[in-house]
Amino acid sequence: MSEKSFANNLKRFWDKFWFLVWKDDSFKGWILSLVFIFIIIKFIFFPGLSFITSTELPLAIVESCSMYHNGNLLSDFGEWFDDNEAKYSAFGIEKTEFQEFRMKNGFNKGDILLITGVKPENIEIGEIIIFSSGNSGTPIIHRVVSIERKVDGQGNLGFLTFSTMGDNNNGQLNSELSISEGQIIGKAMFKIAPYLGWIKLVFYEPFKTSSDMGFCE
Repeated sequence: MSEKSFANNLKRFWDKFWFLVWKDDSFKGWILSLVFIFIIIKFIFFPGLSFITSTELPLAIVESCSMYHNGNLLSDFGEWFDDNEAKYSAFGIEKTEFQEFRMKNGFNKGDILLITGVKPENIEIGEIIIFSSGNSGTPIIHRVVSIERKVDGQGNLGFLTFSTMGDNNNGQLNSELSISEGQIIGKAMFKIAPYLGWIKLVFYEPFKTSSDMGFCE
């Protein structure tokens, strides 16, 4: 087969494929479009995004209200912190310091966050990390409130451990009192799509306890 014939056949194949995926209004064309989009997202978009962000979970859907602030986007930071000051002062975190933290107004259930990989030694108090919670299948996304470097039996400084707390929780969960370096998946950079995660969450809501269902209040 000549190069010209090969090029012509390739063009005909591409034109037919393009028509089926994007222009064919039949049921067959609709199914092919969905399959094509799924392949692009699953095997190109997410692997590429994981490579760029250096984490296995570049996008995270917030599944609980543990980081919610009353009023959400319209939350009054001063009023919120005054109501929660006691739990942060126990960690030596003052209002002026918290005010400089990333996402100081928290985020809402259903929000989609951009996650990037991070070296444990570069994590700072106030940053929001996502970590494996052990027995629970769902990673937790909470704010770091303390960092400790463990000392080994010979008195040498060893690995780091982290402690977190949800902005909307009254205290800490047992699973976040001592988070090891190996549990950390990444840190949250910013919110990229408010509420859009509900497209997925709505299918899981019926299986949750009544206290975990619904919107944050």
